[in-house]
Amino acid sequence: MMWSDFMAYQNTGGRRRPQRNVLGGELATCSANPVTGFFRDGCCNTSADDVGSHTVCAVMTAEFLAFSKARGNDLSTPRPEYDFAGLKPGDRWCLCAPRWQEAFIAGQAPKVVLAATHEGALEHAALGDLKKFAIDLN
Repeated sequence: MMWSDFMAYQNTGGRRRPQRNVLGGELATCSANPVTGFFRDGCCNTSADDVGSHTVCAVMTAEFLAFSKARGNDLSTPRPEYDFAGLKPGDRWCLCAPRWQEAFIAGQAPKVVLAATHEGALEHAALGDLKKFAIDLN
């Protein structure tokens, strides 16, 4: 499958279709508070411009926030100049799929919301691994 298949809205004969989640359904909202996503629309929508692949809807934990900070991506410190209050445990955030995979390998992966995780995440993480951390599977 090509990256263009994962673009925010794919033109299909003049019709546009919504992005899909890793389960093949319509992509659900990840978080409106804090507002997340590459486009800051609350969803883990993506496009070719999203070189970080902000596609995994992750539920933050203190352990993961510390892990990410140690890896050079401080998500917990407020950055008012970017209108960013900082994340805290329990917040949902469209995380870069390569960072989630890195955390998974290190045993620090946060839980995920599969219905809100974009299918593009599968370029970096296996569905079976994401399912092990899913909060929205019965």
